[in-house]
Amino acid sequence: MQSVKQCCCIERWSLTQAKLCLYRSHKSRFNFRNSIASAIFKEGSPLMLHFGMFIPAIQGQGTEEQIKKWLKRAINMEIIGTYAQTELGHGTFIRGLETTATYDAEKEEFVLNSPTLTAYKWWPGGLAHTANHCVVMAQLYTKGKNCGIQAFLVQIRDEETHMPLPGVKLGEIGAKFNFNTVNNGFLGFENHRIPRDRMLMKSAQVLKDGTFKASSNPKLVYGTMVYVRVIIVNTASSYLARAATIALRYSALRRQSKLKANEPEIQVLDYLTQQHKLFIAVATSYAYFFSARWVWRLYKKVTMDMQQGQVDRLPELHVLACSLKVLSSADCSSLIERCRLACGGHGYTLASDLPQLYALCSAICTYEGENTVLLLQVARSLVKAWEQAHKGATLSPSMAYLSDRSPVSAWDSSVDGIIRSFQKVSVGKLSEAVRSLKENSQKMSPEDAWNMTSVQLIAAAEAHARAVVLSIFKMEVENSMFAASAELRGVMTSLLELYVVYWALEKTGDLLLFAKLSEADVRALQRRYERLLTEVRPNAVGLVDAYDFRDEVLNSALGAYDGNAYERLMAEAMKSPLNQEPVNQTFHKYLKPFMRGKL
Repeated sequence: MQSVKQCCCIERWSLTQAKLCLYRSHKSRFNFRNSIASAIFKEGSPLMLHFGMFIPAIQGQGTEEQIKKWLKRAINMEIIGTYAQTELGHGTFIRGLETTATYDAEKEEFVLNSPTLTAYKWWPGGLAHTANHCVVMAQLYTKGKNCGIQAFLVQIRDEETHMPLPGVKLGEIGAKFNFNTVNNGFLGFENHRIPRDRMLMKSAQVLKDGTFKASSNPKLVYGTMVYVRVIIVNTASSYLARAATIALRYSALRRQSKLKANEPEIQVLDYLTQQHKLFIAVATSYAYFFSARWVWRLYKKVTMDMQQGQVDRLPELHVLACSLKVLSSADCSSLIERCRLACGGHGYTLASDLPQLYALCSAICTYEGENTVLLLQVARSLVKAWEQAHKGATLSPSMAYLSDRSPVSAWDSSVDGIIRSFQKVSVGKLSEAVRSLKENSQKMSPEDAWNMTSVQLIAAAEAHARAVVLSIFKMEVENSMFAASAELRGVMTSLLELYVVYWALEKTGDLLLFAKLSEADVRALQRRYERLLTEVRPNAVGLVDAYDFRDEVLNSALGAYDGNAYERLMAEAMKSPLNQEPVNQTFHKYLKPFMRGKL
């Protein structure tokens, strides 16, 4: 396990740049390519939430005075923080959180308590032994009234001795599938008092006498979560890009079987089946690479608008962040496993780094909002938008296509045509879900009707997300390739087309239902897809090399830049303690007596 000293060194590596351009400034995208921490912390850094959530929470939810007091100390790492929201008994359902912060007007303090075992904060990275402060999400009570979930900046350890403060119970949650260097912890309170000014009061305030002044938009308190979900899209893309790099490089050097008699064994990557396994992983990593940057630009714009009191696009941003978080985590984790399988038995070794990448990426499906729950939130917004469109209202840009209720036209096999067909799929699934919801509402309560329709609703939400990603990928490729060379434009256009055609073949059932796709069209798509695989093949390795991951970041015997996979596998094997002596002591102690019947 890496030491805190190592952690601090790597996190301080770009501290000067961080002060200048980190956290929501016009240069914040700098961090999208910052992968150096991955070279040190193979299973995640205990300081991830300090930079990823604690500081953004202060910036986004603190007053000017609070920012002045805390932000510089946090950036300089004079204090180390984390973000404590999830509890042992509640995760995505934030309104169900049990931690309480009760205001004592006489002493002008909040009293924090964990009234039950399930109220303990659970999972925050760095919480167990690293952080001495954290942003705590708790139910605010003042003047005997529950005022909802609010954010509090809480010191949990002494800054000199690092001992937990009175009324604070801390610990580590135990071994996990991965992230075992993140120092995930639990946190409980027993009458722990904090000053009134420790409530982050940019949006909502508690006055000295206990009067609560509500935010003009209560959802602003969840701004940090939206920010994190935007960043997660890039994280998932990066994990998949690393897996694709490893699998592509290994497939290029690995030779197996003879395609033709009397000829040498060929590169595994020359088999069309291998291309089918891997090229969609490459295309998908690029799709979410571009989507992350697109949604980041939207996030910056909405954030600047909010500073001017304009919050009309916040709901759209929430839907997009949820949609992209769900789709990127599900697609990327599935394709990382596909990359592992494409590497055969060697992909199963930890030396390949593919099992670790799968464990890291699959965690995204449940943290910062469980995927099914987020899809249901998206579905609720889609149903509302559907009703608004029915009344003639103007929808947000990303949902504008829902207003088009015109009959499906003939099948158009162009990239634009296929994307429009996916939009028709989204419209069709949403229309059916809304109809079922109305029918169920006539037989049961609205809550039961929603639950009864939920399978159709998440299908509609997923279809919307898929249409959005396809549209973003095409738009971003076209915009970014405007000044590129003809050769580069050709490569990226083929990759985009492969991605679109792949998903058309994956969703033929939906397209047959909601678009005018015929049997002949499906056959034509299949032949086109196979042609595209051969088009991408000459540039496949170049497409992953373009990510420019250092060997220290990939941490893979199979994917190193020098191509010496077999030598590196043997070197890793020789590091095993079991290879340090020709006869292990267990032979004499157990195996030999067992073989002679004397155990």
